[in-house]
Amino acid sequence: MSWLSEIVRPKIRAFVAKKPDIPDNLWHKCGNCGEMIFHRDYAGNANVCHHCGFHGKLPLKRRLELLFDGEEYTRIELPKVPVDPLKFKDRKRYSDRHKDAQTASKEQDACIVAHGLIGGQNVVVAAFNFEFMGGSMGTAVGEALYAGARLAVLQKAAYIVIPSSGGARMQEGILSLMQMARTTIGVQRVREAGLPYIVVLTNPTTGGVTASFAMLGDVTLAEPGAIIGFAGARVIEETIREKLPPGFQRSEYLLEHGMIDRIVTRKELAAELGKIAQLLMNKKNRGLSSGTQAATPQLFLSTAKKA
Repeated sequence: MSWLSEIVRPKIRAFVAKKPDIPDNLWHKCGNCGEMIFHRDYAGNANVCHHCGFHGKLPLKRRLELLFDGEEYTRIELPKVPVDPLKFKDRKRYSDRHKDAQTASKEQDACIVAHGLIGGQNVVVAAFNFEFMGGSMGTAVGEALYAGARLAVLQKAAYIVIPSSGGARMQEGILSLMQMARTTIGVQRVREAGLPYIVVLTNPTTGGVTASFAMLGDVTLAEPGAIIGFAGARVIEETIREKLPPGFQRSEYLLEHGMIDRIVTRKELAAELGKIAQLLMNKKNRGLSSGTQAATPQLFLSTAKKA
């Protein structure tokens, strides 16, 4: 054995085998078209693909910053609720899952409520965090949405809800399903006060969330390409034994079939919400009584078309 094989060759092999030190988050792969996007460019474009316009998941705090004027808003303290009231356990205790989600997201639960100005209009926003157990709706989320409704009535402000959820939280059983009724009551309180209730559907919005407050908006907006529905497409196909049409449960399909009012890109959303809130809060357009509330969306759409 010569010095070439004993010394030089191992050094060459070690040099060739050494992997370059590249950060894991340098690139982002679009979930729709598969194109690779430089992470900094992707974040700078509000997590929207430069190639196909696909709207990826957006961190909750960043979403609120993009909406509120000057990126300034005030969060409210939400009511405390019992954790793991059913002592639920599958592969892991629910209480442990909940703690892990709190640690990872640095939030108490899947929904937060904030208030401030959007387009100069005073609004209350309840936004979901999909990173917290898939944005699932348990008692804490129901309390948050109801607290947001009460705050909107107190401040005489428009109430905007931004769901991103897989539906009811299975670990809370019937208690999670009860939140469908509780959140609907919250929406009714806003309507009785003659205030606008606006929903912005994001990807995904499914299950019990869709079956309750998410589809009750006076005006319902959606981000492009968002999955919106109750049951999954595969479950529906197996039930009806038919192939679903292309784009089924996407926001574009729902717009075409009259389920939502408008699709708005992420960069245009703040301006659009400010305009809608201004139109709906204008007493001359809304009427002086809450009895005219049901006609408000049609009035808004016709006014926007004239503009």
